[in-house]
Amino acid sequence: MSGFELEHPWLLLLLPLALLPLLRRRRDALGYSYLPWLPTDRLGRVAGFFGTAFAVTAMATIVVALAGPGQPESYVSRTGRGAEILVLMDRSRSMDLRMMPSDWRSIDPIIRTHQAWARGPQKSKTARDLLSKFIDERADDRFALMFFSGGPLPAVPFTQRDSLLQAGITAAGIGVGLNETNVGRALTAAIREFDERPYSGSRIILLVSDGGAHLDAATQATVASGLARNRIALYWLYLRSINSPPLDVEDPRTEMAPEIALHRFFQGLRTPYRAYQAEVPEDFERAVADVGKQQNAPLDYLEQIPRRDYSRYFYGAAAFSCLMLLIYRALQLRSWT
Repeated sequence: MSGFELEHPWLLLLLPLALLPLLRRRRDALGYSYLPWLPTDRLGRVAGFFGTAFAVTAMATIVVALAGPGQPESYVSRTGRGAEILVLMDRSRSMDLRMMPSDWRSIDPIIRTHQAWARGPQKSKTARDLLSKFIDERADDRFALMFFSGGPLPAVPFTQRDSLLQAGITAAGIGVGLNETNVGRALTAAIREFDERPYSGSRIILLVSDGGAHLDAATQATVASGLARNRIALYWLYLRSINSPPLDVEDPRTEMAPEIALHRFFQGLRTPYRAYQAEVPEDFERAVADVGKQQNAPLDYLEQIPRRDYSRYFYGAAAFSCLMLLIYRALQLRSWT
């Protein structure tokens, strides 16, 4: 049957062993001088029948359980509203620093920097908390999770299993980040995650980072062509530090800053791009909410149904049969004494 399989079907060759309890044993025969004098023992015959049946059932169900019965893995086509979103999260050491506190504009500029480093919430924790909430609220989306520092660190492939994604986000909080940040390699790896996937709806790379990069011409061409080939929209959640330039600044002196250089390259892409600058946690929360509102188009996807293991039911039947055999044997011994 297509809905049933055995992991080790050859073990069914042991099934004939279940017939052993049907064979008569010499100790079952009792000597008696004249059989017609024996009274009819209907209860004993019924008990003997069930004792044999439980013995056969116990051996048969153990053999079937060892063969590994179950329903094979399958895929079900579903349609929802949402997008395929790859979260590309910076895990460099700078993400372990703090964002600016919510009231930073009211702080005396003389002590503003010190207050920002001392009182602001940690960037990576803020990002993890809000992304976790974002994933919880989007049940129909398919998410993938990838971290990066000096290179890409794939964490969770595309899935709808929130538990896996939440575990991956939690794992990002273990330890400290690395010193190097290579946005170009990370973006290239993120784009490759879409290469072998059939197009079924909106696609997004959600870049969460507090820094930029000067990408060389070859990397820029690879990123631009990959985004266009796979029809991917790029969203950058820029976690700005107190000493980092804002993305909307028009000062020529900041054009060489890595953050501005990366922003200008993204603005020149032929594919959709949007930047969200988050200076305080409230900015980041509003940015995540806005991304959620924009990407809510019809999405066709295949849901993976994992293999179901039925062996536990057979083990349960075997355990029950063994228990009945013990009770039957105990009653039998009691009647003999």
